[in-house]
Amino acid sequence: MSTIHLRQLTTASPAQFLAALTDFGPERAKLFGRSATEYLRVHELGQSHADVTEGSGGIWERLRYDWSDPARVVMKTTGSNTWGGASGHTYTFTRLADGTTQVDAVVVREGKNLKGRLLGGLLGLLGKRVLGGELAKTAKAVEARYTGLAGDA
Repeated sequence: MSTIHLRQLTTASPAQFLAALTDFGPERAKLFGRSATEYLRVHELGQSHADVTEGSGGIWERLRYDWSDPARVVMKTTGSNTWGGASGHTYTFTRLADGTTQVDAVVVREGKNLKGRLLGGLLGLLGKRVLGGELAKTAKAVEARYTGLAGDA
């Protein structure tokens, strides 16, 4: 099992990042590179929760989102072709004194089959760099969404 801790500063507010993270519309792939449109299925959507299947590149997972705390989003994997057990994501948003937001993300990957165990091991070695780069891209895309500079994302 791999646990990857990520941290990213952004000029987006916690509410803006939360809104982007819980927007399951057709623009999602522009914000989250590992959420391809052809995999996206919203099974249930409530005011502070969702049940969503998403993924890319042959890897998908069904996630139960909970954002009942506006400063934290917990995404628990409930089904996947690769991930099982304790897999999921947790995002925590902290507004800093200078007006920026610190986004802390924890990604847990427990492989449920050979493919998952191999990918989980690779993520243990390279995850911080790879997933950290993805989080930085997402932060830039969220900032662009709310500053009207979507062409620069």
